[in-house]
Amino acid sequence: MKLGLFGGTFDPIHNGHLSMAAAFADELALDQVVFIPAGDPYHKTTATRTAAVKRLAMVEAAIANDDRFAASDIDMVREGATYTVDTLQILRQYYPNAEMWWLMGMDSLLGLHTWHRYQDIFKLANVAVAARNDEKIQQVAPEMRALVAQGLSQATSASRGQLRLLQWQPEDISSTQIRNAVKAGTPIDAWVPKPVRDYISTHGLYR
Repeated sequence: MKLGLFGGTFDPIHNGHLSMAAAFADELALDQVVFIPAGDPYHKTTATRTAAVKRLAMVEAAIANDDRFAASDIDMVREGATYTVDTLQILRQYYPNAEMWWLMGMDSLLGLHTWHRYQDIFKLANVAVAARNDEKIQQVAPEMRALVAQGLSQATSASRGQLRLLQWQPEDISSTQIRNAVKAGTPIDAWVPKPVRDYISTHGLYR
């Protein structure tokens, strides 16, 4: 089984996320892409985030018509901080023989050296990167260069540790843009699927 994993806040999920997930599935011939919404903050923060159960509900509404997509609450049900490496270790127990791919944006790859046990991510899964803006893989931190070079050289030759750059072209949509539009009373129909728009309206989100 070729399994894609797509973590994010998804506050809210939008057409750009769905386009990225479709490219992820198509370019890597994945059997399934699992959306993994982040859990609620485990400590107080000044940032406002919609409750995880509502973000998960929006994800489920957005992907209902695509059989390749699924959603998981794995990062919502754990206590305390949730780290990508821990999520992968748990999923590896459930899918010991799967070819797992973790999807991230180029901005995340450029900051990956600050993540908890980032080297172990490549021991547990492959990594697919969706480039956005003007960020380039050559901008990775010095301590990441050997790991990135090794991952790129392993393309198609290993079940774990590969690094692939998706050809996906980003759409000019952001969750912040959508939240601000809702607050201002501006239509968001062009940016989110109708079930997500309806959920936001019904639950009075972002107002």
